[in-house]
Amino acid sequence: MSSLYKPFSVSDGPCKDATWRGGCKSQQHPAAMSSPLPQPLQPPSASLGALAGAFTPVHSMCAGKRRFAAGAAAAPGGRKITHPGKAILAGGIAGGIEICITFPTEYVKTQLQLDERANPPRYRGIGDCVKLTVQDHGLRGLYRGLSSLLYGSIPKSAIRFGTFELLSNPMRDDTGRLDNTRSLLCGLGAGIAEAVLVVCPMETLKVKLIHDQCSLHPRYRGFFHGVREIVRDQGVRGTYQGLTATLLKQGSNQAIRFYVMNLLRNWYKGDDPTREMHPLVTATFGATAGAASVFGNTPLDVVKTRMQGLEAHRYKNTLDCAFQILKNEGPQAFYKGTVPRLGRVCLDVAIVFVLYEEVVKLLNRVWQTD
Repeated sequence: MSSLYKPFSVSDGPCKDATWRGGCKSQQHPAAMSSPLPQPLQPPSASLGALAGAFTPVHSMCAGKRRFAAGAAAAPGGRKITHPGKAILAGGIAGGIEICITFPTEYVKTQLQLDERANPPRYRGIGDCVKLTVQDHGLRGLYRGLSSLLYGSIPKSAIRFGTFELLSNPMRDDTGRLDNTRSLLCGLGAGIAEAVLVVCPMETLKVKLIHDQCSLHPRYRGFFHGVREIVRDQGVRGTYQGLTATLLKQGSNQAIRFYVMNLLRNWYKGDDPTREMHPLVTATFGATAGAASVFGNTPLDVVKTRMQGLEAHRYKNTLDCAFQILKNEGPQAFYKGTVPRLGRVCLDVAIVFVLYEEVVKLLNRVWQTD
């Protein structure tokens, strides 16, 4: 075909979404990405001239719309990243909603882990634990200790996602894709940060309040009274019991979760990093990541819980705690509470990742960042 007709040939003609003088509506023509629009050519016939006049794609309109839509989440150079400020806000909102939904399973898990074999076991299983708690304290008994976890869950989730985005943004490639190994390291860093700043003191208070409820004569009348009594008796150091176990648990927790989530996300998007993930897909991937973290570090969670309970003085340190559990109760004790923890964590991670992604999308519409 003559070069005179090339701009309107089958192979190089206007993009498939062009309409009569309406321009592209979905996908920009490849030629517009690399070169300016060609100057109008005068075809040799009137019919061809009419055809040329009819198909006049306005590529710049499409490009402008796409740039406006992506501008809130794209950094210079076209990388799709999330500003750490948005990550902190979105993470805090997601964490607060999630803990209100899943706390009863956390309560049951903690009760079963504190029900040591050294004493006559009080509960025969998950159902028995729920039944006795409701009998003794009503439905509100399943939410004892919620306040301490709620006060900690919001900043914990905010710090987790904020730290992860802060560490991962410089490591992403030009398309915003994060390598799986780097996601593991960023998740580890996020877990350590949340453990030191929030998780250890808040989890210690939560375990002590729940453990106190098990005694015949509870000392603490509520969260703030419990905090005041614990700090008065043991000092601030009393809220950092089990720090080593908490660092190990939270670091491995988030490393596993972010690694699995990033692995599945990269697999799902394939060669198209801009492909959107439906919330149900995000929830499925999040639940899978949560399950992987449960089976990966439940022994550390058991040790952490013992080190933060009211009987923590029985153990010299984290290693001594693990050794005594193994010696007195056997290796199966390291997986006590796995089933209720599995249910809670899978639901927890699924909810948090879905809420986080949706809140970030909302923030991108109202908060434009460079």
